[in-house]
Amino acid sequence: MRITVLTVAGCPNAEPAAERVRAALAGRAAEVELVEVHDQAQAAEYGMSGSPTILLDGVDPFTAAGTAPSISCRLYRDADGTVSGVPSQAALRQALTAAGLPQPAAVPADCCGSDALDVVGRAGRGRRAPAERGLRAVHQAVLRHFAATGTAPEPGVLEPAVAQAGRTAGEVLEELAREDFLTLDAEGRIRAAYPFSAAATRHRVSITGGAEVWSMCAIDALGIPVMLGQDVVITSADPVTDEPVTVTTSGQSAVWEPAGAVVFVGQRPGGGPAATACCDALNFFTGDVTAHAWAKQHPEVPGQVIVQARAREIAAQTFGHLLAD
Repeated sequence: MRITVLTVAGCPNAEPAAERVRAALAGRAAEVELVEVHDQAQAAEYGMSGSPTILLDGVDPFTAAGTAPSISCRLYRDADGTVSGVPSQAALRQALTAAGLPQPAAVPADCCGSDALDVVGRAGRGRRAPAERGLRAVHQAVLRHFAATGTAPEPGVLEPAVAQAGRTAGEVLEELAREDFLTLDAEGRIRAAYPFSAAATRHRVSITGGAEVWSMCAIDALGIPVMLGQDVVITSADPVTDEPVTVTTSGQSAVWEPAGAVVFVGQRPGGGPAATACCDALNFFTGDVTAHAWAKQHPEVPGQVIVQARAREIAAQTFGHLLAD
Protein backbone atom coordinates (compact mmCIF):
# COMPACT_ATOMS: atom_id res chain seq x y z
CA MET A 1 0.00 0.00 0.00
CA ARG A 2 1.14 3.55 -0.77
CA ILE A 3 0.27 6.08 1.95
CA THR A 4 0.67 9.78 1.22
CA VAL A 5 0.47 12.54 3.82
CA LEU A 6 -0.33 15.82 2.05
CA THR A 7 0.62 18.98 3.95
CA VAL A 8 1.30 22.66 3.46
CA ALA A 9 4.58 24.32 4.41
CA GLY A 10 4.96 24.70 8.18
CA CYS A 11 1.95 22.55 9.07
CA PRO A 12 2.46 21.54 12.74
CA ASN A 13 0.44 18.37 12.24
CA ALA A 14 2.45 17.02 9.29
CA GLU A 15 4.97 14.93 11.18
CA PRO A 16 2.47 13.90 13.92
CA ALA A 17 0.18 12.61 11.14
CA ALA A 18 3.01 10.58 9.62
CA GLU A 19 3.98 9.26 13.06
CA ARG A 20 0.41 8.20 13.75
CA VAL A 21 0.20 6.41 10.40
CA ARG A 22 3.37 4.47 11.21
CA ALA A 23 2.03 3.57 14.65
CA ALA A 24 -1.27 2.39 13.13
CA LEU A 25 0.61 0.24 10.62
CA ALA A 26 2.05 -1.72 13.57
CA GLY A 27 4.90 -3.09 11.50
CA ARG A 28 2.89 -3.87 8.35
CA ALA A 29 4.66 -3.09 5.09
CA ALA A 30 3.62 0.17 3.43
CA GLU A 31 5.32 3.13 1.80
CA VAL A 32 4.67 6.36 3.73
CA GLU A 33 5.62 9.66 2.11
CA LEU A 34 5.15 13.31 3.02
CA VAL A 35 4.20 15.58 0.11
CA GLU A 36 4.14 19.36 0.45
CA VAL A 37 1.35 21.09 -1.49
CA HIS A 38 1.95 24.72 -2.44
CA ASP A 39 -1.32 26.05 -3.88
CA GLN A 40 -4.99 25.39 -4.56
CA ALA A 41 -4.30 23.94 -8.00
CA GLN A 42 -2.00 21.30 -6.51
CA ALA A 43 -4.58 20.58 -3.81
CA ALA A 44 -7.14 19.82 -6.51
CA GLU A 45 -4.63 17.70 -8.42
CA TYR A 46 -3.70 15.55 -5.42
CA GLY A 47 -7.16 15.42 -3.79
CA MET A 48 -6.23 17.41 -0.69
CA SER A 49 -9.03 18.45 1.67
CA GLY A 50 -6.92 20.41 4.14
CA SER A 51 -3.58 19.96 5.84
CA PRO A 52 -2.82 17.23 6.67
CA THR A 53 -4.70 14.91 4.29
CA ILE A 54 -3.90 11.19 4.39
CA LEU A 55 -4.34 9.19 1.18
CA LEU A 56 -4.41 5.39 1.11
CA ASP A 57 -3.47 4.38 -2.44
CA GLY A 58 -4.65 7.81 -3.57
CA VAL A 59 -7.98 7.72 -1.68
CA ASP A 60 -8.87 9.92 1.31
CA PRO A 61 -10.90 7.70 3.68
CA PHE A 62 -11.84 10.62 5.94
CA THR A 63 -13.43 12.95 3.36
CA ALA A 64 -16.98 12.81 2.03
CA ALA A 65 -17.45 12.70 -1.73
CA GLY A 66 -17.69 16.14 -3.28
CA THR A 67 -15.61 17.92 -0.63
CA ALA A 68 -13.85 20.92 -2.17
CA PRO A 69 -10.05 20.89 -2.38
CA SER A 70 -8.39 23.02 0.29
CA ILE A 71 -4.97 24.01 1.63
CA SER A 72 -6.36 25.27 4.95
CA CYS A 73 -5.79 23.57 8.31
CA ARG A 74 -7.78 20.39 8.70
CA LEU A 75 -9.49 19.00 11.79
CA TYR A 76 -10.61 15.43 12.42
CA ARG A 77 -13.42 14.40 14.75
CA ASP A 78 -12.92 11.17 16.66
CA ALA A 79 -15.68 8.70 17.49
CA ASP A 80 -16.03 10.21 20.99
CA GLY A 81 -16.40 13.73 19.57
CA THR A 82 -12.82 14.79 20.26
CA VAL A 83 -11.45 17.15 17.61
CA SER A 84 -7.78 17.01 16.65
CA GLY A 85 -5.44 17.97 13.85
CA VAL A 86 -4.81 14.31 12.97
CA PRO A 87 -7.04 11.21 12.89
CA SER A 88 -6.95 8.90 15.90
CA GLN A 89 -4.88 5.75 15.67
CA ALA A 90 -8.07 3.68 16.00
CA ALA A 91 -9.62 5.49 13.03
CA LEU A 92 -6.48 4.98 10.99
CA ARG A 93 -6.34 1.26 11.82
CA GLN A 94 -9.96 0.93 10.73
CA ALA A 95 -9.27 2.82 7.49
CA LEU A 96 -6.20 0.71 6.72
CA THR A 97 -8.15 -2.50 7.22
CA ALA A 98 -11.05 -1.23 5.10
CA ALA A 99 -8.56 -0.36 2.36
CA GLY A 100 -7.41 -3.97 2.25
CA LEU A 101 -4.33 -4.03 4.47
CA PRO A 102 -4.26 -7.24 6.55
CA GLN A 103 -4.64 -6.94 10.31
CA PRO A 104 -1.33 -6.79 12.22
CA ALA A 105 -0.25 -9.83 14.17
CA ALA A 106 -0.67 -7.81 17.37
CA VAL A 107 -2.23 -4.39 17.88
CA PRO A 108 0.06 -1.97 19.77
CA ALA A 109 -0.84 -1.36 23.38
CA ASP A 110 -2.30 1.86 24.71
CA CYS A 111 0.56 3.61 26.42
CA CYS A 112 4.24 4.20 26.41
CA GLY A 113 7.07 3.30 24.11
CA SER A 114 8.90 0.34 22.64
CA ASP A 115 8.83 -1.70 19.46
CA ALA A 116 5.83 -3.56 20.88
CA LEU A 117 4.21 -0.54 22.52
CA ASP A 118 2.95 2.80 21.31
CA VAL A 119 6.01 4.96 20.67
CA VAL A 120 4.18 8.26 20.39
CA GLY A 121 1.93 7.98 23.42
CA ARG A 122 -1.80 8.33 24.03
CA ALA A 123 -2.78 5.37 21.83
CA GLY A 124 -0.96 6.79 18.83
CA ARG A 125 -2.34 10.30 19.18
CA GLY A 126 1.01 11.70 20.26
CA ARG A 127 2.11 13.90 23.15
CA ARG A 128 1.82 17.19 21.21
CA ALA A 129 -1.36 18.95 22.34
CA PRO A 130 -3.78 20.24 19.68
CA ALA A 131 -3.56 23.94 18.87
CA GLU A 132 -7.28 24.58 19.36
CA ARG A 133 -9.01 25.70 22.59
CA GLY A 134 -5.76 26.96 24.11
CA LEU A 135 -4.49 23.42 24.70
CA ARG A 136 -1.10 23.71 23.03
CA ALA A 137 -0.40 27.21 24.37
CA VAL A 138 -0.98 26.11 27.95
CA HIS A 139 0.76 22.77 27.52
CA GLN A 140 3.86 24.42 26.11
CA ALA A 141 3.80 27.06 28.85
CA VAL A 142 3.73 24.28 31.44
CA LEU A 143 6.68 22.49 29.84
CA ARG A 144 8.75 25.67 29.56
CA HIS A 145 8.04 26.55 33.21
CA PHE A 146 9.24 23.12 34.33
CA ALA A 147 12.41 23.46 32.22
CA ALA A 148 13.19 26.93 33.58
CA THR A 149 12.35 26.39 37.25
CA GLY A 150 12.20 22.65 37.91
CA THR A 151 8.71 23.09 39.34
CA ALA A 152 5.13 22.99 38.11
CA PRO A 153 3.43 26.35 37.46
CA GLU A 154 0.40 27.38 39.48
CA PRO A 155 -2.75 27.71 37.34
CA GLY A 156 -2.72 31.50 37.68
CA VAL A 157 0.66 31.72 35.98
CA LEU A 158 -0.89 30.15 32.89
CA GLU A 159 -3.77 32.59 32.40
CA PRO A 160 -1.92 34.76 29.80
CA ALA A 161 -1.30 31.65 27.67
CA VAL A 162 -5.02 30.86 27.45
CA ALA A 163 -6.45 34.38 27.29
CA GLN A 164 -7.06 34.34 23.52
CA ALA A 165 -8.99 31.08 23.76
CA GLY A 166 -11.61 32.65 26.05
CA ARG A 167 -11.15 29.94 28.70
CA THR A 168 -9.60 29.72 32.13
CA ALA A 169 -6.32 27.96 32.77
CA GLY A 170 -8.15 25.56 35.08
CA GLU A 171 -10.52 24.51 32.30
CA VAL A 172 -7.66 23.89 29.88
CA LEU A 173 -5.63 21.98 32.46
CA GLU A 174 -8.60 19.71 33.15
CA GLU A 175 -8.93 18.94 29.43
CA LEU A 176 -5.19 18.31 29.14
CA ALA A 177 -5.43 15.91 32.07
CA ARG A 178 -8.39 14.06 30.54
CA GLU A 179 -6.33 13.60 27.38
CA ASP A 180 -3.26 12.43 29.38
CA PHE A 181 -0.93 15.27 28.44
CA LEU A 182 -0.46 15.86 32.17
CA THR A 183 -1.85 14.81 35.56
CA LEU A 184 -3.48 16.89 38.29
CA ASP A 185 -3.97 16.43 42.03
CA ALA A 186 -7.31 16.79 43.83
CA GLU A 187 -6.83 20.57 44.05
CA GLY A 188 -6.18 20.94 40.33
CA ARG A 189 -2.42 21.47 40.67
CA ILE A 190 -0.05 19.86 38.18
CA ARG A 191 1.57 16.67 39.43
CA ALA A 192 3.26 15.78 36.15
CA ALA A 193 3.47 16.98 32.55
CA TYR A 194 5.31 14.35 30.52
CA PRO A 195 8.29 14.32 30.50
CA PHE A 196 8.43 16.26 33.80
CA SER A 197 7.37 15.29 37.31
CA ALA A 198 6.58 17.76 40.08
CA ALA A 199 7.59 15.14 42.65
CA ALA A 200 10.91 13.37 43.09
CA THR A 201 11.40 10.24 40.97
CA ARG A 202 14.25 7.84 40.23
CA HIS A 203 15.34 10.03 37.29
CA ARG A 204 17.03 13.39 37.88
CA VAL A 205 17.89 15.59 34.87
CA SER A 206 20.29 18.55 35.09
CA ILE A 207 19.69 20.88 32.14
CA THR A 208 22.68 22.87 30.90
CA GLY A 209 21.81 26.52 31.39
CA GLY A 210 18.52 25.57 33.03
CA ALA A 211 17.09 23.89 36.06
CA GLU A 212 17.35 20.49 37.66
CA VAL A 213 14.15 18.55 37.04
CA TRP A 214 12.63 15.15 37.72
CA SER A 215 11.39 13.06 34.83
CA MET A 216 8.58 10.53 34.87
CA CYS A 217 10.60 7.64 33.39
CA ALA A 218 13.76 6.76 31.51
CA ILE A 219 12.28 7.52 28.08
CA ASP A 220 11.00 10.87 29.38
CA ALA A 221 14.46 11.72 30.72
CA LEU A 222 16.01 10.98 27.33
CA GLY A 223 13.34 13.11 25.64
CA ILE A 224 14.16 16.27 27.59
CA PRO A 225 17.38 17.23 25.73
CA VAL A 226 15.73 16.64 22.35
CA MET A 227 12.63 18.64 23.29
CA LEU A 228 14.63 21.58 24.67
CA GLY A 229 17.61 21.46 22.30
CA GLN A 230 19.89 21.62 25.35
CA ASP A 231 22.46 19.23 26.75
CA VAL A 232 21.66 17.42 29.98
CA VAL A 233 23.09 15.04 32.55
CA ILE A 234 20.65 12.29 33.52
CA THR A 235 21.23 10.61 36.86
CA SER A 236 19.24 7.49 37.63
CA ALA A 237 19.67 4.14 39.39
CA ASP A 238 19.24 0.49 38.52
CA PRO A 239 16.04 -0.69 40.30
CA VAL A 240 17.62 -4.07 41.08
CA THR A 241 21.05 -3.08 42.42
CA ASP A 242 20.56 0.64 43.07
CA GLU A 243 23.81 1.24 41.19
CA PRO A 244 23.96 4.60 39.40
CA VAL A 245 23.28 5.01 35.71
CA THR A 246 24.17 8.32 34.06
CA VAL A 247 23.65 9.66 30.56
CA THR A 248 25.47 12.80 29.49
CA THR A 249 24.32 14.31 26.22
CA SER A 250 26.32 16.56 23.93
CA GLY A 251 24.51 17.62 20.80
CA GLN A 252 23.55 14.47 18.90
CA SER A 253 25.78 12.18 20.98
CA ALA A 254 25.46 10.70 24.45
CA VAL A 255 27.82 8.98 26.88
CA TRP A 256 26.27 6.26 29.05
CA GLU A 257 27.80 5.05 32.31
CA PRO A 258 28.14 2.15 32.58
CA ALA A 259 28.75 1.70 28.86
CA GLY A 260 26.52 -1.38 28.72
CA ALA A 261 23.49 0.31 30.28
CA VAL A 262 20.09 -0.47 28.76
CA VAL A 263 16.44 0.55 29.17
CA PHE A 264 13.50 -1.69 29.97
CA VAL A 265 10.16 -0.53 28.56
CA GLY A 266 6.91 -2.07 29.68
CA GLN A 267 3.39 -1.30 30.78
CA ARG A 268 0.89 -2.72 33.19
CA PRO A 269 -2.17 -4.34 31.57
CA GLY A 270 -5.48 -2.51 31.68
CA GLY A 271 -4.50 0.78 30.07
CA GLY A 272 -5.07 4.13 31.76
CA PRO A 273 -2.83 7.21 32.04
CA ALA A 274 0.85 6.66 31.37
CA ALA A 275 1.66 7.91 34.88
CA THR A 276 0.04 4.83 36.41
CA ALA A 277 0.19 2.30 33.56
CA CYS A 278 3.80 2.41 32.55
CA CYS A 279 5.95 5.24 33.89
CA ASP A 280 7.30 3.09 36.72
CA ALA A 281 8.07 0.32 34.21
CA LEU A 282 10.42 2.34 31.99
CA ASN A 283 13.77 2.35 33.75
CA PHE A 284 17.51 2.48 33.20
CA PHE A 285 19.53 -0.65 34.08
CA THR A 286 23.27 -1.15 34.30
CA GLY A 287 23.01 -3.97 31.77
CA ASP A 288 21.02 -6.85 30.31
CA VAL A 289 21.47 -9.06 33.37
CA THR A 290 19.72 -6.79 35.85
CA ALA A 291 17.11 -5.70 33.30
CA HIS A 292 16.08 -9.31 32.67
CA ALA A 293 16.23 -10.01 36.41
CA TRP A 294 13.74 -7.18 37.02
CA ALA A 295 11.49 -8.46 34.25
CA LYS A 296 11.54 -11.93 35.81
CA GLN A 297 10.63 -10.44 39.19
CA HIS A 298 7.70 -8.55 37.63
CA PRO A 299 5.91 -10.99 35.29
CA GLU A 300 2.80 -8.82 35.54
CA VAL A 301 4.58 -6.10 33.50
CA PRO A 302 5.04 -7.19 29.88
CA GLY A 303 7.81 -5.38 28.05
CA GLN A 304 11.29 -5.70 26.63
CA VAL A 305 14.88 -4.58 27.00
CA ILE A 306 16.05 -2.07 24.39
CA VAL A 307 19.49 -0.76 23.51
CA GLN A 308 20.65 2.81 24.01
CA ALA A 309 20.16 3.95 20.40
CA ARG A 310 16.58 2.65 20.30
CA ALA A 311 15.75 4.28 23.63
CA ARG A 312 16.96 7.65 22.36
CA GLU A 313 15.08 7.17 19.08
CA ILE A 314 11.80 6.54 20.95
CA ALA A 315 12.43 9.55 23.19
CA ALA A 316 13.08 11.82 20.21
CA GLN A 317 9.98 10.60 18.38
CA THR A 318 7.82 11.08 21.46
CA PHE A 319 9.05 14.45 22.73
CA GLY A 320 11.19 16.07 20.03
CA HIS A 321 8.45 18.24 18.51
CA LEU A 322 6.43 19.20 21.62
CA LEU A 323 7.70 22.79 21.78
CA ALA A 324 7.73 23.44 18.03
CA ASP A 325 5.57 26.35 16.83
